Amino acid sequence: MPTFPPRGLVAEFCEQVVASDLPDLPPDRRDVTVAFATRRIAGLPSPMKLAVGLVAVVVGGLGRVVGTRRLVGLLASRPLPIAGEYVRLVRSLTYAFVWETWPDTTRSGRPLDGVTP
Repeated sequence: MPTFPPRGLVAEFCEQVVASDLPDLPPDRRDVTVAFATRRIAGLPSPMKLAVGLVAVVVGGLGRVVGTRRLVGLLASRPLPIAGEYVRLVRSLTYAFVWETWPDTTRSGRPLDGVTP
């Protein structure tokens, strides 16, 4: 049974936001962070989940046309109504998770301790 919002579209978008904002975050930490954000978005209350899901579908469709990486760059640099809120939601979830889980992380995502879990 398909889920709503579509986990694949949400995860792909989250992955690109994290890769863009935290380019030095190790891949294993990025994967855990994306999985956390995807789970949290899937657990939103129904009305909010519906709205975020609709935005995820539209953004996912646009990402298929212009490329998700390019679209994330555009949306991150020019906050548009509604789509900009989607970027802010993803950023707030991922940033909070990264610095709560690994407080020694630099602004670029590089671990200061040199150790990845």
